Amino acid sequence: MNEDGESTSRSLMNRLVNAIGGEPRDRDELLDELRDARKREILDQDTLQMIEGVFNVVDMQVRDIMIPRAQMVVVEKDAELEELLPVIIESGHSRFPVINEDKDNVVGILLAKDVLRFNSSNNRQSFDIERILRPHVSQPETKRLNVLLKEFRSNRNHMAIVFDEYGGVAGLVTIEDVLEQIVGKIDDEHDTDEDQNIRDHGAGSYSVRALTPIEEFNQTMKANFSDDEFDTIGGVLMADLGHMPKPGESVVIGGFDFKILAADSRRIHLIQVKRAAVADT
Repeated sequence: MNEDGESTSRSLMNRLVNAIGGEPRDRDELLDELRDARKREILDQDTLQMIEGVFNVVDMQVRDIMIPRAQMVVVEKDAELEELLPVIIESGHSRFPVINEDKDNVVGILLAKDVLRFNSSNNRQSFDIERILRPHVSQPETKRLNVLLKEFRSNRNHMAIVFDEYGGVAGLVTIEDVLEQIVGKIDDEHDTDEDQNIRDHGAGSYSVRALTPIEEFNQTMKANFSDDEFDTIGGVLMADLGHMPKPGESVVIGGFDFKILAADSRRIHLIQVKRAAVADT
């Protein structure tokens, strides 16, 4: 922190100390005084929550907030442009770990903005994922969040791959994940309710979590898939395909066109669903 920042922090702390009427002896006492200041309307609720968030970040580790390995949306190094675009568009993410064979072998980070410029027919032939890969940063799952945030800011990174004690990939963490611990949930136009399994994108297109229960899928999509053998719509797809599909793979089942948007070597994560076109007779 520069001298101006330190001066501002001292000035703020001095004003708070003067307002609450005495210097606290430890952090818990300071928090108690700040909460009392909130009751006396010296601080508003949002300010108090952010201050509490700052204290919490000091105590938290990366493992406490990371996106687990199983929930990472990744792309494969040898993926074609036609396979990448649906994942980028439907997921709404701006950065994607790029893997070679499995999630323990992350070879770089792909930025959505670097891919979308190849969307025109003139540029598609020149697409080469290796030429636009950005280097990735790795962090241990035991790192303190306040230290991680400082490194994110100083190195201008927005995402880090998290590794466990054995050197394997445990998940990923972004600067947004850390900031949300201070300011609360940061929603954007791509965020959905955590309980929302099916999202309507209009024009008859839906993105569906593979773990969506068949009963919920049937009710929402006016479908009639049986749940005698499988509990989720992902199970229906796996049974019909007979193998673990890759992103971009499609299949028509029960009058619906299913396209895999995100999957890894073990399970399907996200699916695009449209009603299958009816052939003219």
